[in-house]
Amino acid sequence: MSGLTYRDYLRIDSLLSIQDTRTPETADTAVILAEHFFIVAHQASELWLKQIIADLSAAAESLAPKKPGDDGELDAGEPELGVEYLSRANDVLLVLHEQLITLEKLPLRLFAEFRPYLDTASGAESAQFKVLSNLLGDDERPGELYEAFCAATAAAGTSVAEVCRDGVRSGVHHRVAELLLDIGNAYWRWKVAHLGLMSRSLGQQLGTAGSTGAMYLAGRLTMPFGELRKLRGEVHAQFAADHSERSAADHTARPTAGHSEQTAA
Repeated sequence: MSGLTYRDYLRIDSLLSIQDTRTPETADTAVILAEHFFIVAHQASELWLKQIIADLSAAAESLAPKKPGDDGELDAGEPELGVEYLSRANDVLLVLHEQLITLEKLPLRLFAEFRPYLDTASGAESAQFKVLSNLLGDDERPGELYEAFCAATAAAGTSVAEVCRDGVRSGVHHRVAELLLDIGNAYWRWKVAHLGLMSRSLGQQLGTAGSTGAMYLAGRLTMPFGELRKLRGEVHAQFAADHSERSAADHTARPTAGHSEQTAA
């Protein structure tokens, strides 16, 4: 009995058979390969999105306090496990960004030739993109992941605001906060790169699904974890104010050169 093979484990035959180009076989080879490249890039993006969503969902579950036990107190969850999931999701988001950048190597003339065959298919229809957006939230809504973090800090007897003020003294919750910001920035860079790619390729033309193209993407540029960023900004302002007060106090307490000479005399 033969063992499991790499080919069977990853279902390579099925995987490599789903790049179904719509460009006619009679078209120039360069056009067909350009569309193949376009399909591979987007299919790979959907796979990476699946992994990111799975890791972020697992992170939210790890962070969220568990139901009360016999003592009626909430279990604080597993934030260290959440850190592992968040760290991986952040790295995969960076891969997703770099993968998108490769589409800049799609020659404009070839894209123009096969684009009509896309009909109304559009990346805006990606169900996984919507799921990711709900997980991360934006300036107006917190998102499932941030809500889980707030619940985790509350169960630990602190708050997100206190974590921001205490920094590294907050231990694992500080690491979670830093990773959330890393993920938010990586997500932002990915969306900006998409906007840049769309503008580079289409200018002000409409999107395939009838959207306003680059303008549509620009209107959807949002930064996740708005409340966390706001709290960090408030902490920064307080640190700056405290530093100014200390500097002013030191200046007042420091004797002038003339006064020092008189005292010495």
